[in-house]
Amino acid sequence: MKEFFAHGSEVEKVFTGAIFCEGPASDRQGNVLFSDCSENIIYIFNESTLETSVWTHDSGHANGMNFDAQGRLVVCCDGKNYPSNPKGGAHAVRRYEKNGSITTLADSFDGKKLNGPNDLCFDSEGRIYFTDPRYGDTSDLEQDKMAVYRIDLDGTLSRVIEDLETPNGILISRDNKSLFIVDHNPEPGGARQLVKYKVTSNGSWVKDKVLLDFGAGYGMDGMVLDEEENIYVTGGSGTSAGVHIVSSEGDLRGFIPTPEIPGNCTFSGANLDYLYICATSSLYRIKMNVKGLLTWS
Repeated sequence: MKEFFAHGSEVEKVFTGAIFCEGPASDRQGNVLFSDCSENIIYIFNESTLETSVWTHDSGHANGMNFDAQGRLVVCCDGKNYPSNPKGGAHAVRRYEKNGSITTLADSFDGKKLNGPNDLCFDSEGRIYFTDPRYGDTSDLEQDKMAVYRIDLDGTLSRVIEDLETPNGILISRDNKSLFIVDHNPEPGGARQLVKYKVTSNGSWVKDKVLLDFGAGYGMDGMVLDEEENIYVTGGSGTSAGVHIVSSEGDLRGFIPTPEIPGNCTFSGANLDYLYICATSSLYRIKMNVKGLLTWS
């Protein structure tokens, strides 16, 4: 089995003070941006100085984030109301342009508001796949499903998967033929699975297999791929809290425990060999013996 961890490496805390860290995204300049959704904040961690500062105080209640191939930050914004913001999140997928403006890529489907985009990934053509669940108050939902959508290059929005209970984290394979989606329904008896989908000859997506099933335990959340397309998925609580490493066929490869419940992870560093983990109030990292597979890499 491949040795995933650098010799002597341990998980280190590099920031703390958030309510719930989410959505880490690595840029080309050695920064890791991450969100604190309920607080409407995006933070930026500088790998050179090891310092963290606020990137924006008005994120639209950003959750999952990623940089596209052009180096633009694309953000999923939640839709529910918060005590600090009774108007709620932006219900949208947004892109921060190089000139400082913000483009809304999607905020409704069939004339109805999205539930609250949660996480996203890009295929090799630059199309965006994103999940649209809702956690917490669902009294104002307009959509009839918690589904997965695709934004095409011309801006067309399509619903591509609607047979999951509460889709959350999402990844796509390098060849665009497999989607990996976390189904995390926190209700009693709800699904807590990592599901692999495959694309059909007509371009639709069908379930292939369940790669991980947390049963009645605390479910999974965000994910990232390494260069061999192993999946690093955050999940669990207590002794099971951490990053679970699984192959794209469902073979367990490793586990990185975290002191807090993890929300998401990404690779960063000059060689993309540091794994950064957002876990509740803190940002952690660990030196790896593998490199990450990011859209711009």
